[in-house]
Amino acid sequence: MSKLKVNIRSIVIFLFALMFVVAGLSLLNRYTSEQFIYRNKRPQKIGATYMTLNNPFFNVIDDEVRSVVEANGDVLISLDPALDLQKQKEQIRYLIDQDVSAIIINPVDFTGLSAELKEAKEANIPVITVDTDVFDEGLVSYSLMSDNYDAGVQCAKDMMKHKKSANIVLLQHSTAYSAVQRIQGFVDTIKDKPQYHVVERIECEGQLEIAMPKMDTFLDKDIPFDVVMALNDPSALGALASMQDKGRLQGVLVYGIDGSPETKALVKDHIMTGTVSQSPKTMGKDAAEIVYKILENKPYSDKARIPVALITENNIDQFSLEGWQ
Repeated sequence: MSKLKVNIRSIVIFLFALMFVVAGLSLLNRYTSEQFIYRNKRPQKIGATYMTLNNPFFNVIDDEVRSVVEANGDVLISLDPALDLQKQKEQIRYLIDQDVSAIIINPVDFTGLSAELKEAKEANIPVITVDTDVFDEGLVSYSLMSDNYDAGVQCAKDMMKHKKSANIVLLQHSTAYSAVQRIQGFVDTIKDKPQYHVVERIECEGQLEIAMPKMDTFLDKDIPFDVVMALNDPSALGALASMQDKGRLQGVLVYGIDGSPETKALVKDHIMTGTVSQSPKTMGKDAAEIVYKILENKPYSDKARIPVALITENNIDQFSLEGWQ
């Protein structure tokens, strides 16, 4: 075993601590930016609202957006609705009232923001969706996300290489379009193969702290399973922590999506089967650069899909275990 192998619950505790630190830094950044706006009215204001900043993935996106915005002498106002749709609606209206030049949105609910997106469009404020899309695509100027459907497909294909049949638990988030597409890609790949059977679907909102107790509840039912397919890495980590506590890790394949540093270490140590690599750094940088193309009337396409790659024990050495892609 490598030195990277640690107790999964220790990783969970570390991530909880990291979430509090990041949340504090996010508030500080927001305060600093708003003070700068107050002192100097000339910079443009760019708004951003992510479904949650209680996830390192979105903090990396926000950091990259901020780097580009501040390099242009402008100010980013970042907001966190904490997975609350009503709060995100209010945040979008707040950003419109702040007369921002553009809004970057990671939607809490892909069908729930139509009225607010119409308000932004009527105010001539371009909207860029990042990581996940919205139902009313015509209301956004640009959509940037990973190939989420293919992420699910790749996990399913790898699972079938390992197992001729399987009982599968799905950890899902049914209001986030990206999460829906990942699970759909997985399910579509196995749909004509009855030997692969979904025994449970667990709604966890992509959150570690929700996935863990819900997995506890599922394990108490004593339903046989040998595969866990999670919509993202935090929910996979929550499931892993639960299974480790109850001694149920043996023989179970576990897949996540993100390519986070923690899950790459677990893949390296043969605890987790695979994680699909995304690049929040690319996502954040590209989203911010598109904002300026729009504002400067430069040509741009209306959407981009970033290719993904499954990280397993077979190719883990091709990826850095430190940081994100």
